Amino acid sequence: MKPAKPLALALIAVAVSLTACQNREKRQRELAYVERPVEQLYNQAGRELDQHDYETAILLFNEVERQHPYSEWARKAMVMTAYAHYQRHDYDETISAAQRYISLHPGGSEAAYAYYLIAISQFEQIVDVGRDQGMTVQTKASLQDVLRRFPDSKYARDAQVKLDMVNDQLAGKEMEVGRWYLRSNQTLAAINRFRTVVKEYDETSHSEEALYRLVEAYLSLGMRPQATEAAATLGYNYPDSDWYRMAYQLMTSEGIMMDTSAPKRTLLQKLIPGGK
Repeated sequence: MKPAKPLALALIAVAVSLTACQNREKRQRELAYVERPVEQLYNQAGRELDQHDYETAILLFNEVERQHPYSEWARKAMVMTAYAHYQRHDYDETISAAQRYISLHPGGSEAAYAYYLIAISQFEQIVDVGRDQGMTVQTKASLQDVLRRFPDSKYARDAQVKLDMVNDQLAGKEMEVGRWYLRSNQTLAAINRFRTVVKEYDETSHSEEALYRLVEAYLSLGMRPQATEAAATLGYNYPDSDWYRMAYQLMTSEGIMMDTSAPKRTLLQKLIPGGK
């Protein structure tokens, strides 16, 4: 009787995995018994990295640390190990290696890059707004860490670009939940979500819609002054947007006239309790 295909495939996968592990262990044993000058080891690791043999590069960078633990090359090898893991898309290993460097050399010349590697490894794992945004929140904190600690580094600009993308993602999640609350007639809960977007993510692409949704929500509750403030803020800041045109039509259909001459800061103070 022929074995089932899934079982055959599973056996092949196990065999391949075992072979890979054996080859890795063999290479580790070979490296362990070859003492070499630090520059030679480090440069060989760099060559393997350039040839995209990341696994061998990692082994060689580890050997730099093992054979020459107190050298400047060992410190650099730690960060390069993290980078090699990143190139393999082994993000957990990247973060672990970068954090190890930071814990041992917090003031090292490669610290900025170590922090940056942590942030971009988390960034690469962000999922769409329909799913949990825990990783997005972690990424935001890590990118802010890069900008706060190393504002003049060569990584700061990219960190800022990615932070803007992360904020847009988080705002998108708030909007998704807010719309769901609005459709479910949980209007107060929806208002809280939309106000969060206006207050914390006002520079994202979602702020216009958030203001319009606030107009909708406030009017549905009969809160005409709050609806007026939200519509006026929308009109003052986005006078040419489709969201403002819809808000204007909605307000005028309720017989409400708006004054858009007040500055944004004052309007946001009225819209967000406790605003400064």
